[in-house]
Amino acid sequence: MKASGTRPDPVIRPAAPGDLPALRAIERAAGEAFRTVGMDLIADDEPPSLAELTRYQQAGRALVADDGAADGAPLAYLLWEPVDGCAHIEQVSVHPDAARRGLGRALIERAWQDSGLPALTLTTFADVPWNAPYYARIGFRVLAEAELTPGLREIRRREGELGLDRWQRVCMRRDG
Repeated sequence: MKASGTRPDPVIRPAAPGDLPALRAIERAAGEAFRTVGMDLIADDEPPSLAELTRYQQAGRALVADDGAADGAPLAYLLWEPVDGCAHIEQVSVHPDAARRGLGRALIERAWQDSGLPALTLTTFADVPWNAPYYARIGFRVLAEAELTPGLREIRRREGELGLDRWQRVCMRRDG
């Protein structure tokens, strides 16, 4: 039982349709941190549309961390999809008010468990402290160019078209 005045433990669960608008708000709030490292273009980027979020949710590949309270308000979310036999993390975002509580890591662990796939992959910014350095601390490693699968190469190509290559990007992988 929780002591009076403490917050309930967060719950990791599949996203429900009613959660999806909140995920967009989480993305916008989390993106603001990029302004502190001179990446205003990233901070200004639109979150996934409701249609995109619905696609992930209906496929069972959208997870939320909620506040454990009766209203189940999302604090963080993760989207993943299968790419070349791995669970590829498309997006993981934590609202700044819920940062440093282990929600991102818990979402990553749940996605891996739910996927049943042997490894996780993601693409991220190399030099942003809460990106590649964070993922390295939780067991991901940077992939060399020769290790990139066709699906990862396609993701990187699309990211380049979106202008994300303005900053150094890396592909990372964590094996079981």
